[in-house]
Amino acid sequence: MTEAAAHANGRPTFDLQSHSRHSDGALAPSEVVAAAAADGVELLALSDHDSVDGVPEAREAAQHAGIRLVSAVEISAIDRGQSDLHILGYVIDDRDPVLLGRLEQYRAQREGRAHAMAQALRELGFELDQDALDARAAQGKSIGRPHLAQAVVSHPANAERLAAEHHEEASAFLVAYLIDGRPAFREREGPSIPDSIEAIHDAGGVAVWAHPFWDIPDADAVLETVDRFRSFGIDGVECFYPTHGQEQAALLADRCAELGLLTTGSSDYHGPAHRQFRAFRAFSTYGREPQLGPIAG
Repeated sequence: MTEAAAHANGRPTFDLQSHSRHSDGALAPSEVVAAAAADGVELLALSDHDSVDGVPEAREAAQHAGIRLVSAVEISAIDRGQSDLHILGYVIDDRDPVLLGRLEQYRAQREGRAHAMAQALRELGFELDQDALDARAAQGKSIGRPHLAQAVVSHPANAERLAAEHHEEASAFLVAYLIDGRPAFREREGPSIPDSIEAIHDAGGVAVWAHPFWDIPDADAVLETVDRFRSFGIDGVECFYPTHGQEQAALLADRCAELGLLTTGSSDYHGPAHRQFRAFRAFSTYGREPQLGPIAG
């Protein structure tokens, strides 16, 4: 893909991470595709967390919308005790029974973690909107930290305390109570980074480390992690991301060039009302040439 083809009006026309209601997005898969097409996306990946359930609907919608869809998944993994480093899998066989079984196992591990965090929140004195959580579970949808945070801020019994703590919004509550080091955070059991890469490769896909600087702020630590993940078989790195500055993107792209890795990018779309990730094509390649390899088709 040439830089001229990858950009229109100065913005990329590919967007390789988005989420639907099958994980923590706000829209149905077909609605995600419609929003992407309306924003000028030509190459899209629906990459729900530990799930490919939305890919068939998105694929059909993409055919009608006249854009290309890449079958994808975002696997939440553990590395050296750190939870929620994310590995994106692209051009996977979303019908592969081995992959589907593995993703089901990963979701079960995540559900156990969600239950533990819900219990921790109750022990901290918060009430949860259990009806909302039960309704989501009844629809076969996963429950993650954003949903637990929303269940707390939506319950009227918590209103006075949340106002006093300035945590009335779900995103603020999540940061205060549900990220690593906070009182209601609980670790995941798995999978590991090598497990995630193996699952993607076994399904015929390529594995890409998502938004490195979102999870690891130190540049030297990020580069060390890229090198280590390369030894595990990682195929690429998401260099271009809404919160990656020009220096960070260049650092990643240069290391990927040295190692022969793909360089991808995304806006990480979660829905039109999301506080941070609400628009497609909301990232820059800073004049660098993305190396999408087989993802570009």
